[in-house]
Amino acid sequence: MAVASQTRAETGEGPAAFFRAQHAAFGLTLDAHKGAADFLDRIWMQAFSSYEHNVAEQTKDLPPLACRKGCGTCCRIQVVATAPEVLMVARYVRAMAGGFRKVGIDLPARLAATADATAETAGTMFLGRECPFLAEGICVIYPVRPLACRGHVSFNEEACVSALEDEADEVPVSESHRTVRALVQGALQSALRDAGHAWSLYDLVGALKIALARVDAEAAFRAGEDVLHPAIIDHVSREEMARTFDKLKA
Repeated sequence: MAVASQTRAETGEGPAAFFRAQHAAFGLTLDAHKGAADFLDRIWMQAFSSYEHNVAEQTKDLPPLACRKGCGTCCRIQVVATAPEVLMVARYVRAMAGGFRKVGIDLPARLAATADATAETAGTMFLGRECPFLAEGICVIYPVRPLACRGHVSFNEEACVSALEDEADEVPVSESHRTVRALVQGALQSALRDAGHAWSLYDLVGALKIALARVDAEAAFRAGEDVLHPAIIDHVSREEMARTFDKLKA
């Protein structure tokens, strides 16, 4: 499925300068809070607040989005996320599982019943399965949804539905959202790499299963262990990503 991108002209000094500024800011946070109990919270909040602020600035002149509560059309797309994003979703699932179970939504069971991404499906748009966190068209982890979910937005709901049903070849998505998401996420990965922390991208479903099975997952991440390693998605190799990050930092 192709996408027809609509984007706003770049402002300021361009994407590379934005990446460098983001990388430096993440580096300062990682250094200042290394080993602290709120380490994960600080990184996660910085990533999401930076994305939300900058995407708002870059999309002022774009048409209104078609995305709305109750539309889960794009929730069949593989989601990849950094370790901080995965660990924050795992924390949320643990905290909210009891409450959701009371209304008939068993989050751990939904996750366990969902197949991980495979080497054959990695990098594809639609996986042929619904996100385990979609209930009656509503994302039940919406407050902590990963950057990949936040950055995938459309201007036309009908086109999304048609594409899902193989009746359309193009979906008009916002390239501005995708670009800001990629730059913020990439800068976070680069800063994590420089600081000696796990910096790969992981299949959200597979990584969450690992994180929920290890009560010490957050502590292990803070200590530099790549606890989510089996769920790494490497359709873009770590070597290639590292070269790109180093080039953008130069």
